[in-house]
Order: sequence, then structure tokens, then C-alpha cells
Amino acid sequence: MRAAQARNALQIPDRYDGTMVDSRVTYSLRAQEGLTEFIPGLKTPTLGINRSYLGPTLVLKRGNDVELTVQNALPEKTTLHWHGLHVPAKADGGPAQIIEPGGTWSPRFRIDQAAGTFWYHSHLLHKTGEQVYRGLAGMIILEDESTDRHSLPRDYGVDDIPLIVQDRRFNSDGSFDYIRSHRDVMTGLFGDRILVNGTLDAVFRPKTTRVRFRLLNAANARTFTFAFDDGRSFSQVATDGGLMEKPIACKSLILAPSERAEIVVEFNAKEPCTLISLPLPAGSQFATRGMMARMHSGNDERFDLLRIEPAATLKDSPEIPTVLAKIPRLNPSDAVTTRKLTLSMAMGMGMGRMGRMGRAGSGGGNFFINGQAMDMEVVNYRVKKDTVEIWEITNDSMMMHPFHIHHSQFQILDRNGKPPKADEKGLKDTVKIGPGETVRFIMRFETYADPNTAYMYHCHILEHEDNGMMGQFTVE
Repeated sequence: MRAAQARNALQIPDRYDGTMVDSRVTYSLRAQEGLTEFIPGLKTPTLGINRSYLGPTLVLKRGNDVELTVQNALPEKTTLHWHGLHVPAKADGGPAQIIEPGGTWSPRFRIDQAAGTFWYHSHLLHKTGEQVYRGLAGMIILEDESTDRHSLPRDYGVDDIPLIVQDRRFNSDGSFDYIRSHRDVMTGLFGDRILVNGTLDAVFRPKTTRVRFRLLNAANARTFTFAFDDGRSFSQVATDGGLMEKPIACKSLILAPSERAEIVVEFNAKEPCTLISLPLPAGSQFATRGMMARMHSGNDERFDLLRIEPAATLKDSPEIPTVLAKIPRLNPSDAVTTRKLTLSMAMGMGMGRMGRMGRAGSGGGNFFINGQAMDMEVVNYRVKKDTVEIWEITNDSMMMHPFHIHHSQFQILDRNGKPPKADEKGLKDTVKIGPGETVRFIMRFETYADPNTAYMYHCHILEHEDNGMMGQFTVE
């Protein structure tokens, strides 16, 4: 571990509120190449949005009409997906909304959902993993009428702090080491160094007694078990899709790739601590099993994520509200259908076709949903607008898959027949599904209809998504 004086101040991505033009809030984004010095004296070739690595925090407000102009200054195709936002299919930024090198894409839509923490990232077919790994991602904060009413910390960069957590692997020259073996595809890419907002060995120095951390697991494959080295409790106040109904006290919190949570942590002056990631608890239903467990240690490593060194005196923060939001619950009896999906992986001889197939653009064939690998020419489901559906997802593999669906947020009904635990009772767009598990969630498909443009559903281990574990649906 590096000495405290050698730590690097946590970078806080620029807050980007957009510019009002003709009653529309506009954002100008540029996907670009860069060189970033993560390791002193070494320059890493990276990708970023308006900067060399990652992008600004986009701040959106409910009720606004927005236009996001994305310029592709890369020498390759890309896309930009607004993860967790409720938007028209043509504005979603999935694999069909390709931005050619030198091209520009300008989706427009109205913001109409509850406040929360979301993110944006590349979603290029067969290359999502590599482009996100190199830096094409950023955070989104959505504000609504409740933002100013609550006493939650909300001074961005002071007591409201984005934490984009990623693991990376470096070559000796400082370049990123992406896929080097078949194993990196089968398990997903695991790194051995931690970046928080693009900062190695990061330190944050609070100036207030309470801080709201917006946690985003932006890793390609690693699951983080967030905790503090001194065992302190903290309050979870939000899930993927926004505020929970009430805070819950935690000492640890498991987030798989693409999951978000907002937590509020209390600090005392001059009492440092470290935000860490613990190994998955013994016997966790999310632990990798069998042959897969022998391929990689998985999520059983401990990492220091962020050193926290409070100031000598701290400004007092308001108490956390006891009531945060009202989440109207969807009724399973209103569902017009239950769709059953099974996630599976091919093992053995088929692995020989893997490795860097995504780079060649040939598509996947070792990761499946209902026995099918992703095919851009196939629409797997056609959903009727303004209906409620139940999706039942079963994991028939030996490792956990974080299942994500585009279009909107859902509510988890049960996990293996049992009601979800408190940390999964809020709005979600990604759910962990452990080996052998079955999870049911309920979702309303409303507002937007387009029979010719599909939304995606997929595993958010990006190497799995790139190599077949993805499908498409339209809302009509």
C-alpha cells in the first residue's frame, strides 16, 4: 500500500448542466482519444468524452426537453447509451444507433422519471467491453421536484460525490491490458488495480459531517462488496432507479457491474477510514462455482478503493430524512404475460472460438439467452405499449450474471420464490442472478412505441454481452 502522503486527490468529474437553446437543454459531447497518466511517468492511451478518460457528469432535470449532440472523433465506430433512462428507442444509443468516425448523433427526448443516479457508456456491438474499458463512460444525475425538498447532501463535489469504480490491468509501459486469454472472455475481464473516477490510490477529504456517495460499479466484470475498514454503518438511500422509500442501515453492499446505489456516510473530524471492497461473503449465492471457479478467483479479493481523511473541523449536515419516496407498486395480476429467459454458457471445446472474436466483429456463440446468441437481424420479443409484463430470468450457468434491460426501471418480485431483500426493493434496471437462481421482476412498458427500432436486454458482464448474451425487443 502506498504511503498516505503519496495518495492522489480524488478527481471529481466536471458537472455539466447543459445550455438552454430554444427551450431545449443541449449538451455537446465528443468521444475522443487521449493519453492519461494514471501511473506516474507513464502515459496510457485512453478514450474519453470531452476529456482524455471518462466524461463529465451530466445533470438532467425532470420535465426538460434535452438534446445530446455526440460527435465521434475516434478512428472507429461507437455509440453512446443512456443507461437507465426512459427514452425513445431511436434515442437509446444501443448497437443500432452507430456513430461513424467523424459523424454526429443528436438524440432528443423529454426527461420524465424520478431523480436518481444513472450513467452513459459505449454500446457498440462486439466492442462495448473494449471501449468502456478504455474510458467511454460517465455518470448522469437526474434531478426532480424532490431534489431541493429533501435534506440529503446535494452540493456536487463537496458532500455529493460521484464514485465511478473500475478495476483495470496495466502493461509495463502503462497501457491497458485488455483481453489476453480465453479466460478473460469466459469470466469477463478482471483487473488488479482500482480506479475511482479515473484516479489510482485515491483520497477524499470530507468537509461535512455527512457525505452522499453515488456508487457506480463501472467494471467490466467485477462485483464489488462495498464496506468500510472500520466496520462503520452507513445508510443506503437509493437503488439504480432512484430514491428508496426509506433509508436502510448497512455495513456492506454488493453491487454487480452497472448497478448503482446512493449511500450517506457520517464522518468525525480527524478520524480517517477507507472505503474497501470485501470478498463475497462465504456461501454467497453470487459466488462462482465448479469449473468456472477454478478458472479465476472471481470476486473473492479485498481491495482498498478510497482513502477518506476528514478535515480538522467539519460543517454539520442535516439529519437524513426517515421517508424518502413513495414507489407505486405494480400489481402482478395486471401483467399480460410472463416471459421466461434462461442465461447459459457453453463450456469445453466451444471455447476455442472465443478470445478476441469481438474485435473481429464476427459475433458470439458461447453465451446464450434461451439457447440463442445475439443476432441484430432477430427481434426476440414484441411488447405491447402501455402493458405490464413479468420477466422470469433463470441462470443455468456456474457464475453470476447481472441482467440489464433497456427502456425503463423494474421492480423485483422475488428471488428463488422469496421476496427481495431491503436493498433490492427500490427501482432497478439491473439485477444480480446467481448460479441456479431464478429472479422475477415486473415492468410497465409505457410512453414510447416504435415497431422498427429495438431495445436491448443482456448480461452486463461486458465480455459476455459482446459475445452473445444479449437480445432485442420492440415496444409497439
